[in-house]
Parts: sequence; structure tokens; C-alpha cells
Amino acid sequence: MKPCKVTKTYREINEKIRRRKAVVVTAEEIIDIVDRHGEEEAARRVDVVTTGTFSPMCSSGAFLNFGHSSPRIKASRVWLNDVPAYGGIAAVDCYIGATEVVEGDPLNSVYPGEFNYGGGHVIEDLVSGNVIRLRAEGYGTDCYPSKRLERNITLKDLPDAMLFNPRNAYQNYNVAVNLSDKTIYTYMGVLRPRMANANYSTSGQLSPLFNDPYYETIGIGTAIFLGGTRGYVAWPGTQHNPNVPRTAKGIPREGAGTIAVIGNLKEMDPRWLVGASILGYGVSLYVGIGVPIPVLNERMARHAAVRDEDIVMNVFDYGMDVPSGNPKSLGEVTFKDLRSGAVTLNGRKIPSAPLSSYFKAQEIAALLKERIEKGEFFLGEPQWTLPSVAPDKKGP
Repeated sequence: MKPCKVTKTYREINEKIRRRKAVVVTAEEIIDIVDRHGEEEAARRVDVVTTGTFSPMCSSGAFLNFGHSSPRIKASRVWLNDVPAYGGIAAVDCYIGATEVVEGDPLNSVYPGEFNYGGGHVIEDLVSGNVIRLRAEGYGTDCYPSKRLERNITLKDLPDAMLFNPRNAYQNYNVAVNLSDKTIYTYMGVLRPRMANANYSTSGQLSPLFNDPYYETIGIGTAIFLGGTRGYVAWPGTQHNPNVPRTAKGIPREGAGTIAVIGNLKEMDPRWLVGASILGYGVSLYVGIGVPIPVLNERMARHAAVRDEDIVMNVFDYGMDVPSGNPKSLGEVTFKDLRSGAVTLNGRKIPSAPLSSYFKAQEIAALLKERIEKGEFFLGEPQWTLPSVAPDKKGP
């Protein structure tokens, strides 16, 4: 790996942010700057590149503390608006998972086609200030004698509430098609038979981990935009796997890096945490995440200038191969082609549609840029970066 001619530190960039002198651009804007001036000059001119993504992220949820009752209860079973929450933490702590559904009717079998309600919606309702019905049961002890609790709560009533998502912002993901002869209902949406449509979920050149493909600036303590407020990367996300085939530009050709994230639910905005009802699958949570990428050197400028056409994604059959647990790629397509509305695979032109919102990803990148420029958001230097492979490692 060549030594860099431009070097900056987090402290230097944060000082420029404090003085409102930092040059901040979005991941779309850096592309033109690198094209016009080259990566070295771009690194001299630009201090921070902002990214964004707004997608359904199933591996999400919230830790809630609902406070002691009188008499006290050790809540071993908890429901929020009839959605089960995990109570095996402490007396009045619970974890509500985004994909948990209303008990007894997971796919609305009583009212087929109706709106599914689950943990993602509970989280959105809490952040929106709506009233939630809390039910809890305990087995009774000398110090926690109560066996039942039922009351209405709002987010303001909770002593503590933190969003903690074990796996978010997947770096690359599958494109889903269906080769079977029937329509199927998946977490990637409705897939029509005989490869009649292709669904995908990423924000491409705006996506955080595509702009730092080797995670040189992302790790424990990295400050991020999370659900509308300042959050942090807490750990590598579950299923984080940097050891995958990559392109010559370092872009993973399949699912690779992920981040576990944490933030104060009480400070979040329902614009950026939205419960999702996915027909025939269940529920999820749309999460808004933006990661600021410090341009510490020309290598970071080069990586941040990734384009949609640089990003390749594998197509998988969700009709038979994915459920079998042994999926094989049907081929690769670029994110640029996916965004165009159609991809060509094996000589066939297939309509493509996103589950994620590119428009909202643009909004997040622009909002994060504005907050940094105003001196309202500072970089958090990671104490330990995510596990990676060497930045100069080439793809096959």
C-alpha cells in the first residue's frame, strides 16, 4: 500500500468543524470533485463525506425500562400492544424486537391482507409519542410479590429507552428473484413467478459501508446519524464478514460488513424509524442511518467516490434456492442498472424495484452534512475499527 501524501487527523477535522470551517460534501458530491481534481486534491479540499441509507433492517430493536410498580414485579413475560417483548433481563427491563408480531396471529390469518403489526410499529409508536399498552406477568418472589401489571405508557414515562440494533447497514446484499411457478412472499417483498421481477435493498453509492469498503474509519465509537439523532457504532454487526470476493476497487461482490448500532430512543424522530408491514412475511423496521466518512487521506477520497456502476450485486432465486439453504448466484448486475428500473439477466430484461428509499438516503446525507457544517455534529474517532482485510487486497 502506497504512503499517502495527504494526512489529516480526527482532532484536526473536529477543530475545523468547531470553527465552522470544515468542508463537507455528500457521497454523491464527492464523485464530481474527484473526477475534476483527482483524489489527492480532493483529499486536500474535502474534510468529511456524508452517506445515508433508509431501508428495512430486521435485526433491530429497543431496550426499554418501564420502571418499578407498587407493589414491585419481576416481569418475566412482557407485551407491548400485544407484541411479545423479551423479559429475561431484569425486573423491569425488556427488549422489543423489530420483527416480533402480535401474539397468536403472525400473518393476520384472521384478516388476510390486513396490516400486520409488530415490534417495528411499537418502536415507531413510542417515538411518535403514542400511548402503548404494557402488560407484564411475574411468578412472584419475596422482593417482587406482584404477579401482574397492566398500564398505559408513553416514551416519556420510561426511565430509559435505547435503540440497539445488532445488524444494520449491510454492505451489499442480494437481488431477489423467483424462478418457481407461483408468487412468493418474502422479506424482500412479493416476487412474481418465472423471474417476472427483481427486488433489491441498498442505497448504492450513498450507502455507508460502500464509501469505506475496508472500514478504515468505522468502528466502536464512530458517531453516526441514527433515527434522526446522534448514535454510535457499538460493535461489528452480526454476520459481519469482510473475507468475501471483491472487485478491483475493493467493493465486496456479496454481503460483507455490518454494524451494530446504539442510540437514545427518546431523542429519535419517527421520520427515520418507521414500522413496516411486509405482506406474507411479517414486520420489520425502516431505519435511517448516516455515517460521516472523514477524508483522512487520498485513499479515503478515492473510496468515497464510489459510483453506482462500480457496485455489483448477486442475483438469487428466492423461490427454491434460498429456502433450501444452499443458494447459488444466477449472475451479477450493477446497482446502476437496478436503479434504472430493469436489469438484463441471461438475456432477459427484468423489471427491478427497491425496498429501500434512495430519496430518503439523499435526505439523510444532506441533513448530516448540514449538522456538521453548523458545528452541531462532531466526528467520533473509533477506538477499534471493524475487522477487515488489507486495503490493497484485490478481487478475483
